[in-house]
Amino acid sequence: MKRVRLGKTDMYVNAIGLGCMGLTHASGLPTPKEEAVEILRKAHDMGYDFYDTAECYTGVNPDGSTAYNEEVVGEAVKPFRKDIILCTKFGVKHMGDHLEFDSSPETIRKSLEGSLKKLQTDYVDVYYQHRIDPKVEPEVVAGVMKELIEEGKIKAWGISETNEEYLRRAHAVCPVTVIENRYSMMARWHENLMPVCKELGIIYVAFSPLANGALTGAYQSKKAFGSGEQDFRPDMPQYSEEGIKKTNELLEVVSQIGEKHHAKLQNKDYRTYTLLGDGEIQEGQVWEAAMFAGSRKLDRLQSNFEAGNVELSQEEVKTIDDKLNTMEFKVFGGH
Repeated sequence: MKRVRLGKTDMYVNAIGLGCMGLTHASGLPTPKEEAVEILRKAHDMGYDFYDTAECYTGVNPDGSTAYNEEVVGEAVKPFRKDIILCTKFGVKHMGDHLEFDSSPETIRKSLEGSLKKLQTDYVDVYYQHRIDPKVEPEVVAGVMKELIEEGKIKAWGISETNEEYLRRAHAVCPVTVIENRYSMMARWHENLMPVCKELGIIYVAFSPLANGALTGAYQSKKAFGSGEQDFRPDMPQYSEEGIKKTNELLEVVSQIGEKHHAKLQNKDYRTYTLLGDGEIQEGQVWEAAMFAGSRKLDRLQSNFEAGNVELSQEEVKTIDDKLNTMEFKVFGGH
């Protein structure tokens, strides 16, 4: 699989990373801790070396206790902590039907100490601002990140769901290594940031590259999510009747390409792929792209990882692009 460099650091990872959110948050009842730990350890055996979690990825266990994603990840990666790149995030609290943002310096430091304890480590490889806090200027956040790097508590930092102005202002104070924004074939509104990342030497890491599972073809109705308890997906626009119909129309095109690569799509003989940008160095500029894809099922984690070995031709990419250019999707997070 392609190895990618994280910005201008000396950290390299496989291009397909492991998004751990769904084990405890927003995808149904939390996976029992021992089972979740086993999944994450077997993922490492498969080759995953880029793990992504967050302070706010919590759920409620059947006994009413809180399931902390960071605790699960921390326990799982203990045997191979120094062999992976571990990422977590600060600045977001889930408050029922809305999110609250807090990136004040005091909160950042308090959040990091809590994350280090849960993760059972004394440093984080990449520490993300989970969402922009309109109450705090980017220069202030970047200043705290610079201090934390100097203190050895984090190796690098990134921003999730950033825009160009915020990114440039933050980067001028403390170089940003990674941005983690939503991106998939159905969610392309951040493509304007890709040349900015190339200019600044920042890696673009895509989250939800399979559009919260829609691009797997596995979910053909909201009933597929069961009771929907602690599961955000049934309310996402891509899982409306219209959304599923449009997704299937796209999958028909992509699956024809998938067949040529002997891939697998859920319940069929092939699989779809999210497009992954290639890395290149031109005139001192670094441009890399990677993605986080997650699942509770080992066979899906295996197939996701193996997808990183598939290379599409320019003609195949054009075929997909031509189809996408005729379609407009409503996807969670924008359209």
